[in-house]
Amino acid sequence: MHQSTLTNHPHRAATMRYIALCIPLIIASMVLALVTVAEARTLPDESPASSELSHRANTVSVPGASNFVVGSIVGQPQTTRYYDFVVSEMKGAPDGFTKNMLVVNGVFPGPTIEANQGDRLVVKVTNQMSNRTSIHWHGILQNGTNYYDGTAAITECGIPTGESLTYDFLVDTFSGTTWWHPDEPWFLDGTEYTDGIEGALIVHPRSYPPHFPTWDEDLVIELADVYHTFSGIIAAELTGGTGSLSPLEVQFSDSGVINGIGQYNGSTNYFNFDLKPNKTYRLRLINEGSEAEIRFSVDHHPLTVIEADGTLIEPQTVTGVTLGVAQRYSVLITTNQTAEPQGNYWMRAELITLGTLPGSNSDIRGIIRYGNSKSLPTASTDPGVPGSGLSDLDTATLVPAIVKTPPNSTKSYVVHFTLAISTDGGAIAFMNGTSWQPLTNTSTLSQIAQKGQSFAPEGPSVQFGDQFMITEDSIEVVDLLLVNDGPGEHPFHFHGHTPFILGSNTGIFDGTGLNTVNPMYRDTYFVPGTGWLLLRFVTDNPGIWTFHCHIAWHMAIGLLMQINSLPSKAAKFDIPQTIIDQCRV
Repeated sequence: MHQSTLTNHPHRAATMRYIALCIPLIIASMVLALVTVAEARTLPDESPASSELSHRANTVSVPGASNFVVGSIVGQPQTTRYYDFVVSEMKGAPDGFTKNMLVVNGVFPGPTIEANQGDRLVVKVTNQMSNRTSIHWHGILQNGTNYYDGTAAITECGIPTGESLTYDFLVDTFSGTTWWHPDEPWFLDGTEYTDGIEGALIVHPRSYPPHFPTWDEDLVIELADVYHTFSGIIAAELTGGTGSLSPLEVQFSDSGVINGIGQYNGSTNYFNFDLKPNKTYRLRLINEGSEAEIRFSVDHHPLTVIEADGTLIEPQTVTGVTLGVAQRYSVLITTNQTAEPQGNYWMRAELITLGTLPGSNSDIRGIIRYGNSKSLPTASTDPGVPGSGLSDLDTATLVPAIVKTPPNSTKSYVVHFTLAISTDGGAIAFMNGTSWQPLTNTSTLSQIAQKGQSFAPEGPSVQFGDQFMITEDSIEVVDLLLVNDGPGEHPFHFHGHTPFILGSNTGIFDGTGLNTVNPMYRDTYFVPGTGWLLLRFVTDNPGIWTFHCHIAWHMAIGLLMQINSLPSKAAKFDIPQTIIDQCRV
């Protein structure tokens, strides 16, 4: 791989629709356009893992309004903050359709965790489900606590039924907007959070840059696509290829939600924010979904973007932002518009997918109110911001507000990935020719703890036949070139790191146009279809770190690799006995 430069090509999320499963064998048999499935899902209503759920009461509720209002702890001294999570199986109807769900503390979305940078978080997770689980703290670097990263089969074996694990870690190197969710299960195909185990995680920084914008109140908006079929059933159909729907069609969602409330089959329930006029609000947007990109806007209100995945950015004002799965943005809005005489405005969350199911709804709405009326907004279609001359966010224009200059690279690796159809008709994904499968009765970190540096050789290797990883036992500055051999774009996430994005484009990488002056850095980013993405990161965080596509169904079919950093140091971790014992159950 050349060490020369490359073009930072604009990623225009509103026009570049990623194909949920980019497989020539599928696409050859389908119309290359937005697809409406002719028949509804004929998947079974229940699986052995979920059969007991049908006898549960419809008890899942939406958290109270305080769950979505943050900021009251800003300025408090550093402290330890304690949370208790109980994960259970329930019935719920977030969009009006009753379905089987997996939830934390009986609510969807789950409890918001809030901390100040430098705080210690202690979260006890008790598993009352019939399957194992784990909780990953997305974007938290876990420096020195890799064993609390919450990645089942990689950093732990998963919390067994009826048992608990207390995650205990500092939030000292990350600040901003993020979320928590299981990683890799159901169990272990990467889809548990599809059924409801997810929530916001907000970390307030010690300070903001001079002249950074200010706001009056701080709000959380959690967005997600919704599936009426239990995720374990969908994953089985996807990998087995035995259902009535193709591996592409089985990924289509039924609807979506804004802060746990959506509209399906005529439902008129909407999440409401009752705000004050002439105030500026920070909206922390999180895509906690499984497959769809989600475009967010507020009728007649310009949005000023100030954060992307925990990275503060130079403010820019737009009409809407599109979030890939697991991405986050903070935007500012001011409640000073007069287009709606009653002061009620639609929040819009448009699901962007390749296709739809019969009766599905991709136009999800909530309401912002700063008048005295409880009537619905009058606009039927999205009016945008008339007369503003603004457009949607182009992520290629993001500039970090805090300048960081990447060090010169010392190592370079190229990783190709693609999706295909297996011999049994199911979908399968490969990274450098290897399709990840979870280890059983052990984890990668357990193997490193036992074997240290001898577990895997330096550089790329494959362990146990299906664990593709790159190992570095010294601190290196790595350029990682991801090459997408399929036509659909993919949102990738790197645990334990916030890499620099040196460039991205379609076509063949030619090593030109590298941005090393003030490149964007974030933890979740798109690799364009039939294109590439170049990341630069430092292997200074000991542990085994997952690097994967964050479309849940693509994790389920193996689109995952691992970075094995400083294994000789990781082998000396004092791994909690509870985590060690998980693998013996």
